Amino acid sequence: RAVAMSVSHSSRLNKLVREQYMRLPQDGRVQVTYVWIDGSGEGVRCKSRTLDKEPKSIEDVPEWNFDGSSTAQAEGSNSDMFLVPVCMFRDPFCLDPNKLVLCEVLKYNRKPAETNLRHTCKKVMDLVKDSHPWFGMEQEYTLLGINGHPYGWPDNGFPGPQGPYYCGVGADKVYGRDIVESHYKACLYAGVKICGTNAEVMPSQWEFQVGPCEGIEMGDHLWMARFILHRVCEDFGVVATLDPKPMTGNWNGAGCHTNYSTEEMRREGGLKHIEAAIEKLSKRHHYHICVYDPRGGRDNSRRLTGHHETSNIFEFSAGVANRGASIRIPRQVGQDGYGYFEDRRPAANCDPYAVTEAIMRTTVLNETGVETKDYADH
Repeated sequence: RAVAMSVSHSSRLNKLVREQYMRLPQDGRVQVTYVWIDGSGEGVRCKSRTLDKEPKSIEDVPEWNFDGSSTAQAEGSNSDMFLVPVCMFRDPFCLDPNKLVLCEVLKYNRKPAETNLRHTCKKVMDLVKDSHPWFGMEQEYTLLGINGHPYGWPDNGFPGPQGPYYCGVGADKVYGRDIVESHYKACLYAGVKICGTNAEVMPSQWEFQVGPCEGIEMGDHLWMARFILHRVCEDFGVVATLDPKPMTGNWNGAGCHTNYSTEEMRREGGLKHIEAAIEKLSKRHHYHICVYDPRGGRDNSRRLTGHHETSNIFEFSAGVANRGASIRIPRQVGQDGYGYFEDRRPAANCDPYAVTEAIMRTTVLNETGVETKDYADH
């Protein structure tokens, strides 16, 4: 008996008909899709416009606006918000010469919207640029049917226990590889610095990695990779959730492990700088937990239980090759004496701008406590 999978109606439209129109020439004009983070701090929105010629740099893309009252970012009586282009990518959906453009959101008074965390992150990254911070973020996510149930799971039950699914191969072990491979190719085409992917521990859970990226580039590239993921899933008729604990019970949660180094950590003898940074992080655990998910740690409290390859949210820990610690030093780094370390605390739905900014404030700018310093006047 054929099993009816829970996919969206639009995914069943005839894609060959669409291809007929996608092949039509554009007469030199270019479709530019503006992408931004909405008022939830997690969702992405987009809309498109036509430019008369292909933009060669981000400066060639004009500012635009949108109705912030429909994205939980403004009142209806004063709803126009500014879209300020900050990073441009090739468009893997409409193809060259069309573009995807990531934007910052500014309010009517030109101040950053509440969920525009890029604004302060950029200030901090400019301050610490001489340390050449590199980041790599491991984005875990879960595929759901349109009914909200994990894609490929039995309708009235559960798959077998975790064990065979991580990096698995075979129709009985992995669900949705077509989506994963399409996303990977789309990111490569776009110019996103995607560097890998794998099936995760829970069935229908996957991970992709972005990096190494320096400074503000980390947040830009991860947000665009997320947009492309949601857009690919739309074509296939399923949903990608970044919820840190999409299934209660004996199932792994989803994180966004963040690998980090400065230039001095990457040099011979850099281990002492890694250990010094970890010591600073250990004294500011509560601050980091509060910024590592969009709800001040409440989302992560469902995930960071001390089980399922996580640390306990209330305790800071560090260790070599320890996936149950807050901070993991890779075994190779311990042997070489230099390299990077991994902060395993960020939730899958974290804002990468907030995470990378917090790490720099603590480890390079030497901030302490739960308050942050305003560098606007410096």
